Amino acid sequence: MADFRLKIISPDGVFFDGEAHELSLRSIDGDVAIMAGHIPYLTAVGIGECRVYTGEGGGTVRRAACCGGLLNVTKEGVFLAPTTFEWAEDIDRERAEAAKQKALARIESPKSSAEKKLAQIKLQRAELRIKISQQ
Repeated sequence: MADFRLKIISPDGVFFDGEAHELSLRSIDGDVAIMAGHIPYLTAVGIGECRVYTGEGGGTVRRAACCGGLLNVTKEGVFLAPTTFEWAEDIDRERAEAAKQKALARIESPKSSAEKKLAQIKLQRAELRIKISQQ
């Protein structure tokens, strides 16, 4: 199977710029996998695991926590612009655990419904980061 050009760029910098065999991630409509020859596609990114498959036959897999942003597939390549993106090896597990506890506390006694909603999103993100860092 052929490879395609993939760029992953967030406000924090360039995370990947090269050839990939497959990209899988969570969109706002569910999980999606992109391979060479995919039809043009544009979607908002959800909160979930991102996997980048590279190397011969996609034998090398890098995992990341990916939250929000945009995925754009064109005939020229694939562009992922996440709001936040962390490779598994870069996740600070203790910091993620602390964020989880803080979010849980805010959910228990929110000052407003908006604060509760924000805390629920932060809890999702923290739990994702913990999950990705464990595997």
